[in-house]
Amino acid sequence: MGRLVHFEIHVDDMDRAKRFYGEAFGWTFEDWSSYAGMPYFGAVTGDAKEMGINGALMQRQGPSPEPGSAMNGYACTMGVEDYDAAEAKILALGGKVALPKYALPGMAWQGYYIDTEGNIFGIHQPDENAK
Repeated sequence: MGRLVHFEIHVDDMDRAKRFYGEAFGWTFEDWSSYAGMPYFGAVTGDAKEMGINGALMQRQGPSPEPGSAMNGYACTMGVEDYDAAEAKILALGGKVALPKYALPGMAWQGYYIDTEGNIFGIHQPDENAK
C-alpha cells in the first residue's frame, strides 16, 4: 500500500512560514537543511502516539501560486479542537479565507485558508452535530 508518510509545504520566506505554522498549530521545526542541500525544516506536527503525519517546510524553487489559480498539488488539512479559535489565529497571523467554514453534516466543520506563502490548506473539527 502507498500510505502517505510525509508532506512538504513550499515557502518563500522560511522564518515567516515557521512562525505562521508554529503559532497557528503548535508545530515545532528541526533544521534538515544540510541533508536537503537547501533551506528545509522538518515539521513535527504533534505527538507520535496521535493520528497524523509529520512533514517539512522547504524553500520554494519557482514562483508562488497566483491568487485565484487552480490548485497544483495536494491540500493538507489540519485537525483542530476548536474551529473558530483556530480560524481566529490563522487570520491574526496573516492567513486569509479561501473557502469559509461549512458543515460536513453529521461529521465535522471544514474550511480552507491561504497561508502567508500563498498555499491553500484546510482545517477540520470533528462534530457529529455539524449541519
